[in-house]
Amino acid sequence: MPTKLGNTLRRELDIDGDAYVLTVASDGMKLVPKGKRKGLELAWRDLVSGEAALATALNASLTSRRPVRGAR
Repeated sequence: MPTKLGNTLRRELDIDGDAYVLTVASDGMKLVPKGKRKGLELAWRDLVSGEAALATALNASLTSRRPVRGAR
């Protein structure tokens, strides 16, 4: 039987040579560049309901760095 998540877990990750901190809590998870406060947050409820995929697609469309046509 799995152990229930009672306390917050913090782990350091190395992604493409950059350090990140992953915080896993009972309400969700947060991924932040090491030494920073702002990052990506995801509630478990949003992940299960499918809202996370919708929010990810929306954020990607708003923050994509597509080159402007005709610009070099």
